[in-house]
Amino acid sequence: MKKDFDNHPAIRTELPGPKARALLARDAEVVSPSYPREYPFVMSHGRGVEVWDVDGNRFLDFAAGIAVCSTGHSHPQVVQAIKNAADEFLHISPDFSHERQVALGEKINALSPMGEPVLSFFCQSGTEAVEGALKLARYVSGRSRFIGFLGGFHGRTMGSLAFTASKCTQQQGFSTMPGVTHVPFPNPYRPLFAGDDQGQAVLNYIENILFGSNVPASEVAAILVEPIQCEGGYVVPPDGFLGGLRQLCNRHGIFLILDEVQSGVGRSGRMFACQHWDVQPDIMTLAKGLGSGLPIGLVVAKKTIMQQWKPGAHANTYGGNPLCCAAALVTLDLIEREYAANAEKVGTHFMTRLRELQSRHPIIGEVRGKGLMIGMELVSDRASRAPCTESCHAVITGAFHRGLLLLPCGQSTVRFIPPLTVSVAQVDEAITLLEATLLEALAQ
Repeated sequence: MKKDFDNHPAIRTELPGPKARALLARDAEVVSPSYPREYPFVMSHGRGVEVWDVDGNRFLDFAAGIAVCSTGHSHPQVVQAIKNAADEFLHISPDFSHERQVALGEKINALSPMGEPVLSFFCQSGTEAVEGALKLARYVSGRSRFIGFLGGFHGRTMGSLAFTASKCTQQQGFSTMPGVTHVPFPNPYRPLFAGDDQGQAVLNYIENILFGSNVPASEVAAILVEPIQCEGGYVVPPDGFLGGLRQLCNRHGIFLILDEVQSGVGRSGRMFACQHWDVQPDIMTLAKGLGSGLPIGLVVAKKTIMQQWKPGAHANTYGGNPLCCAAALVTLDLIEREYAANAEKVGTHFMTRLRELQSRHPIIGEVRGKGLMIGMELVSDRASRAPCTESCHAVITGAFHRGLLLLPCGQSTVRFIPPLTVSVAQVDEAITLLEATLLEALAQ
């Protein structure tokens, strides 16, 4: 058992502490073991970027519930909006309308990056949003094939899982939806194709090799892609890639679906990550940070597309839940007015501090990202750029013992996704904890 708590006053007990150990023992008896838990954190409460465990230990949360707590933990305006909605009614099925659902649809229509009116389908999670987007594309196009990307993550239900390809364990043991072909995502740090422009190389592969050999373009309903690849390693594509993908889709009558579940709602410093490249999707999926912690997802599509769905073609029970819509409305207002700009400003500072660490620690191969979605790639050596998975997990675990909550992604990337409310001072505190953790990991 590590004793790092002696070096940081916020950590008061060994980790996990006695109350946490007792709850973890109960947890093991009744909760599925399928959850990939990185370390034994048992939460008591949170405020903003700070969280406390059941033993009173204080942590900086730079995981934000996997990029969900966009406005921080228990933002007072979000909490009050939820309370107000709960006082009125907790549920009415989407067979009927209510004010908050309509208002949220109007807000999304106003914010949409699509350049024309949109309609929204309401659900509870990212994977449901992806499922809906796939069904919509197939229904309207009359086509049955799709293209996804290696390293992508789009959810764990059977349709979305067919596209998820960030770890082989995610599909292992399941037979997924047929008709999905995966192609490489352009990764400038670990190029798979010859040439300096990996984005153009991938586009050439789709157009000239894939469409020319075994996937008829006329049968492809949609291409599904994350504007910034998330679980695959926080990989930012070359600047021309998404625009080129948009043009490719236009040439072949293929829908472009952008999965903004993790990158959207201010996370990248823009309301939607695709706005960094001025790319307009046909269909977009949202979830995670949209509800500041409440379960909500959206399929957003051009009105000309979604209005072709006939009544009964797709529906659910909990879509448009009034509490979730209330949370989302306040969340979008806060992010539009303040927190997207904060993500860009503080994210720039964060990247600068991480690159200072990179200059001192050869284990850091690359720092990349947009706004407050940042990846720090750990490598065995910079020359080979070989992933160092063992060190990545050591840093994640070591940071926990010092009071910093982090998550990995890709093969050996530490990702930083704090609430969009995070301050420069909190980033600097995290950097101090992170460097101490790196030094310890390198000493082992």
